[in-house]
Amino acid sequence: MTAKWRLLSINILFSLAVVLLLSRLFYWQVLAADQLASMAEEQQLSTIELPARRGEFLFKDGSFLTTNQSAYFAYLIRNPADPFPDDLAQTLSPYIFSSVTYSATPSAFLTLADKQKLQHKAEDVIQDRINNQRLTWIPLAHKIDKNSKQKLESFNLPQLFFEDEQKRLYPEASMAAHLIGFVGSDEQGRDIGYHGLEGYYQRELAGRPGIIRQEKDAFNQPILMGSFVEQERINGRLLQLHLDKAIQYLIEKKLAKAVDQFKASSGSVTVIDPNTGAILAMASLPSYDPAEYYLYNKRNFLNPVVSDAFEPGSIFKIFVMAAALDTDTVKPDTKCDICHDLVKIDKYEIETWNKKYHPDSSMTDVIVHSDNVGMVFVEQKLGKDKFLEYFKKFGFHQPANIDLQDEIILEYKPDKHWTYVDLATASFGQGFLTTGIQLLQAVAAIANDGQLVQLRVVSKVIGARREITIPVKVKNQVISKQTADQITDMMVAAAKDGEAKWASIKGHKIAGKTGTAQVAVGGKYAEEKTNASFIGFAPADDPKFAMLVTLKEPKTSPWASETAAPLWFSIAQDLLNYFNVVPQGE
Repeated sequence: MTAKWRLLSINILFSLAVVLLLSRLFYWQVLAADQLASMAEEQQLSTIELPARRGEFLFKDGSFLTTNQSAYFAYLIRNPADPFPDDLAQTLSPYIFSSVTYSATPSAFLTLADKQKLQHKAEDVIQDRINNQRLTWIPLAHKIDKNSKQKLESFNLPQLFFEDEQKRLYPEASMAAHLIGFVGSDEQGRDIGYHGLEGYYQRELAGRPGIIRQEKDAFNQPILMGSFVEQERINGRLLQLHLDKAIQYLIEKKLAKAVDQFKASSGSVTVIDPNTGAILAMASLPSYDPAEYYLYNKRNFLNPVVSDAFEPGSIFKIFVMAAALDTDTVKPDTKCDICHDLVKIDKYEIETWNKKYHPDSSMTDVIVHSDNVGMVFVEQKLGKDKFLEYFKKFGFHQPANIDLQDEIILEYKPDKHWTYVDLATASFGQGFLTTGIQLLQAVAAIANDGQLVQLRVVSKVIGARREITIPVKVKNQVISKQTADQITDMMVAAAKDGEAKWASIKGHKIAGKTGTAQVAVGGKYAEEKTNASFIGFAPADDPKFAMLVTLKEPKTSPWASETAAPLWFSIAQDLLNYFNVVPQGE
C-alpha cells in the first residue's frame, strides 16, 4: 500500500472516530439529556415517601367496619465496619416468623410445633438474605405489630431500622368480607385494594403519599443550605356505607345455619332498600378472613352476588308477566288456553315443574302455580320485540354498575339471534344467564312503583375538606305504577298460596316468588343439581326491604320452596320486627 493510501485510510478512520464522538456527544447532550439530568438529580437528592393513611369504612350508624392500626417495616442495613452477629437470624425469627412465612392455618390457631417449624423456615429465609453480600439493604418483615417491634428493639442492634406502616384492623372480624375486599401489595410493595369496596374505591381510599426531597452531599448527608422540596400528604377518604350492622349480623348467622342445614355448596343473601337502592346487607358463603386473605383459595375472594352468573329459573317469571301486563297484552284475569297440558315447541316438550296442569288458569294462577306452560302462553302473546324491550328496560342486558369490583359483564346474544325456542324457555327463566345483583335491581323496580334505581353500597365519601353524599339515582321508569301494583298483588298471592305457603309469615303482606333452576353440566341439565332462589319484598304495600336468597345445589331438597324460601321468610320475620312493622292480622 502506498503512502498516499495509508494517509487516506488514516484520514477516513480519524473522520469516523470524530463522527462517532460527535454522535455520542449529541446523544448525551440532546437525546439523553433529560434522563441523565434525572439520574444526576437522583444521586444528589434524597427522597423520603410518607405513606398516607388509608381511608376506612363506616357502617350506616357511624361505627367502624374497618380501620387502621400502626404497623412497622423492619429492615437491616449492612455496615462492613460493624458485621452482623452470627446468630442474628436465629435471634430475630421468633418475633417476625408470621410476617416472613405463611401457613395454611391462622397464626392464632398454630400449635407450638407448627410455630417452631415456621420459625426455622423464617430463620433460613433471613439467613439467606444476610449471606447475600450484594444486599446492602436487607428487608425483614412488613406490617409487624408494636409488641414485635419492641421485642426487636430490645436487642439494641445498630443495623436494625424501622419504618412506619399501617395495616387493616377489622373490629367485626370477617363480617361482610366479600363486600369489603382486602388490602394487599402491588409490585412496589405499596398497599392496594383488591375486590369489593377496597378495589372499586382504591383511588379514594389510598390518598396521596407525602414526599420530601432534600439535597445531599457525597457522604449521603443532608445539605442544610441545599434545595428542599416537600409534597403534602393527603390521607385517604372515609367511606360511610348504607350497610346496617344488625342486619348484616342477622343474615350471616342465618345463612351459615341454612347452608349447613340444607347441605348447599354455597349461598348468598342480599338485602336492599328498594326505594333508594341502598345495600343494607350482603353475605355469601364460603367466605374468608380479609385479615389473613392469603390463607384462602382465590375463588373465595369473588363476590358471587355480582360475579356469579346463573339461570334465574322461576323468579324471572314475574318480570315477563310484568312486561305483558304493562303492554296490556294480558290482564290479571286473562285465561290461559294452553294450560291443560304440556306444550310442544319445535322438538321440545315443555311441562310444568310438578307435571300438574291447570286448565283455564288466570295470569295470577300462572304465577301462583309457577306454571311453565302458562308463561309460554304469556311470552307468545307478548312477542319477541316487546319481550326483548322489557328485558333491557329491567336491566338484564348490561351490568348493574354497583360500586363493587368484580361485577361480571355477561355477553347477550343479539336480538336477531333469539329464536322462538329461546323466548319460550326464557319466559320461565332458563336458557340465559343473570347475576343476583341484576335480579335485585329488577325486583326493586316493582317494589318502587316501576322505577329502576341505581344500587349503591356507599352513601357518603368523607374527606378532610368536604363530604359528598351519593344521591339516589333513578335510571328509568320500567313499568307503570298500575302494572307494579298488579304484579305485586300476584307475588303476594304466590307467597300466600304458592308452593312455599307453608313457610309464609302470618299477619304480613309479603310479595315473593320462588325459583328452582336446573344446573347445566356438559351441555345438559343435571336432574339432581339445582340452584334454589327466593326473591321478594315486604311489606308489599310499603316496602321496607327487598331481598334475594340463593342456595347452590342444596342436597336435602332440589326445590326452592323447601330450602331458599324458608330461609327468606325466617330472615324476613326478623327484619319486619327490626323495622317495627306491626302485623295486620291473618
